[in-house]
Amino acid sequence: MNTEGQEAAFAARREAMVRRDLMPRGIRDAAVLDAFRRVERDRFVPEGERDNAYADHPLSIGCGQTISQPYMVALMTQELRLSPGQRVLEIGTGSGYQTAVLACLGAQVFTVERVAELSDRARTLLDAAVYANIRYRVGDGTLGWPEEAPFDRIIVTAGAPKVPEPLTAQLTDPGLMVIPVGSRSYQDLLRVTRKGGRVEQRFICSCVFVKLMGKEGWH
Repeated sequence: MNTEGQEAAFAARREAMVRRDLMPRGIRDAAVLDAFRRVERDRFVPEGERDNAYADHPLSIGCGQTISQPYMVALMTQELRLSPGQRVLEIGTGSGYQTAVLACLGAQVFTVERVAELSDRARTLLDAAVYANIRYRVGDGTLGWPEEAPFDRIIVTAGAPKVPEPLTAQLTDPGLMVIPVGSRSYQDLLRVTRKGGRVEQRFICSCVFVKLMGKEGWH
């Protein structure tokens, strides 16, 4: 299959993914659905996994990390309730796919990844896609990015033993964070809101993520 034919085939798979795995399961935000139609997930998975890029399950990306299933990425994105221009801190750049979705939605993205190899690989892919609204950092994501705080939204793409206090402190008021919290093998996805000086947590669903490593995470 030539390149043009392959691109058309992947576009058809993206549309099928949206209609099969996202819309029937409560993903209704039109902007989020449009982003999932536009961002080419096949570019963010290893070459040997491209045929599985639009299947609704996680895939290994190396360095002990994964790219989350499309539905979970969509759910977390929808729960952020993003507006264009908002400043978003992403903890766990990983493959760069979630980063691309946030950028596609018009967010100013500040993304932190502890594994330099993954950060460099994601940046290469995202630069090639001409996203100009992303800044990158290699470091301990559990500490956030204090020099750039506060953030309107924070999204954490790894499971934490607790909500890291530095991240809550870096939210605007009002502000919102989506984060998986629980044990090493099983977590609750939470929406954490900060408003009027009060911080509240709301359960979204159960989930399983790789461990959030760092000073305020797993050691």
